[in-house]
Amino acid sequence: MSTATIDPAGPTGPADATARTRAALTGADGARRRKDRTMTVLIWAAFVVAMAPLVSLIWTVLSNGAGRISMDFLTLSMRNIFGGDPSGGIYHAIAGTLIITALATVISVPIGLLTAIYLVEYGKGALARAVTFFIDVMTGIPSIVAGLFAVSLFTLILGPGVRMGIIGAVALSVLMIPVVVRSCEEMLKLVPHELREASYALGVPKWLTVVKVVLRTSVAGLTTGILLAVARVIGETAPLLVTVGVTDSINFDPFEGRMMTLPVFAYRQYSQGLATCPDGASAACVPDIAIQNAWGAALVLIVLVLALNLIGRLVNRWFSPKLR
Repeated sequence: MSTATIDPAGPTGPADATARTRAALTGADGARRRKDRTMTVLIWAAFVVAMAPLVSLIWTVLSNGAGRISMDFLTLSMRNIFGGDPSGGIYHAIAGTLIITALATVISVPIGLLTAIYLVEYGKGALARAVTFFIDVMTGIPSIVAGLFAVSLFTLILGPGVRMGIIGAVALSVLMIPVVVRSCEEMLKLVPHELREASYALGVPKWLTVVKVVLRTSVAGLTTGILLAVARVIGETAPLLVTVGVTDSINFDPFEGRMMTLPVFAYRQYSQGLATCPDGASAACVPDIAIQNAWGAALVLIVLVLALNLIGRLVNRWFSPKLR
């Protein structure tokens, strides 16, 4: 009588059980696959909806402002330019924007960075909670309120009716300081506590640990946050309209006289509307030149903001800690 043998690789053997287990682990359930595809479609749809306004904005500004960009437009001012004369430019507005924003950065960065260091490294108790509360309040302050505050402050010092670039810089710094504090605070919190403890174990005092260890480790994030804060305030219009005023001439001195900025220039030009051209002057008169100037200034402003964001990304890539 022959004895039946069981094939280990048969349908009931270990090999079949392993294959079924592998198929169960690697195979996708039909319901799960449908849910995954549905969520993928929804995520892509949300991305398209979020990007549509941005793409539309950039395309509108580019299509309306690119035709106005020229060397004369970037190197001339609007001094002695009237009506539909297309000879003017935005050089005085570019200079005013860069000068006022640079002054606001000089005012805001030390205050914001030192405040962030205090809150992360030293702040405890009621004072730290009060500082955090007022930073949160300043974050929600309308821009026009910052402008009115700066005007009131300098009116008490210099008298009524004064308009200068430094007043606009102070107004922008009021808007910029809370952004700098929040961004720098988050970057400082990302520094591992082990680095601080290692420095303390070597006998390094706390202030030197902050300077040599904490700030050096977070320099990429701090720089990126500061540049993003600059990009946040460079396009403000309301505070500059009430603090700096308007002018058609070039002024490089922020402590004397009015200055022009790109946001205010775009607003002013667009508000002028169409110019009235006299008969026989159609060749030298462009009725909608003011609107073209507004679109051109808006395009230059967007390019400046884009450049700041790109610089922030490059700084983050260059100075971020390298993993070995």
